[in-house]
Amino acid sequence: MNTTLTTERKNQLVSFCKTAGIKIQNLELLDLAFYHRSSSNENKKSHEKSNNERLEFLGDSVLGLVTASWLYTNLPDYKEGELAKIKSVVVSEKILAPNALRLGIDKLLVLGHGEEITGGRKKPAILADCMEAVIGAYYLDSGFEAAREYVLSFIVPEIKKVLENGTKDFKTLLQELTQKKFKVFPVYELLDTKGPEHEKIFTFNVRIGDKVFGPVSGSSKKDAEQKLAEQVYNELKKI
Repeated sequence: MNTTLTTERKNQLVSFCKTAGIKIQNLELLDLAFYHRSSSNENKKSHEKSNNERLEFLGDSVLGLVTASWLYTNLPDYKEGELAKIKSVVVSEKILAPNALRLGIDKLLVLGHGEEITGGRKKPAILADCMEAVIGAYYLDSGFEAAREYVLSFIVPEIKKVLENGTKDFKTLLQELTQKKFKVFPVYELLDTKGPEHEKIFTFNVRIGDKVFGPVSGSSKKDAEQKLAEQVYNELKKI
């Protein structure tokens, strides 16, 4: 990573901070949060510290702790298993990636050429990882309390949605719906797998009786199936 930020890059980072509602003194540390490993993998002279993986590791832990602490404190009547389900929903790629897009993280990402041409800026896994890296950078720069307030600013609204809508995943909801309406179970079919081992893209369709829905792709089999189930569930619920 280039340790000398251009004026344009500094302005981009300052603008990001305003949008995110955070204040970071060390802009170079924040800048590191946007460097995907593909950018350093293509540079033979690069060092592991030239990508955001370590910050992502740290940010993931801060995110998990802040969320778990809020759930424990604010939902005293919920059992451990219920708290764990809520946490698994809100601390997920599905929640983090849209928030990353809302903040414009996709425009700040630094990717390798291969990742760039395969649409890396819009990949949920990359966006979610970068969100965690930003949390890690903010924690190092401004301390736990500041990072906590930032995490809660976007996690608490998501928790409230889960409390309103329940914690059932869309595969479960779709299965319940198809059994009730059509007396059949959905059958998921893997159509294709593409990409390198560490960043494969899986494509599925789902068969419900004699009808086939899809295809839908995701960064894991579970992610693709959930996206597909959500799409079909919302469609069939209208019938």
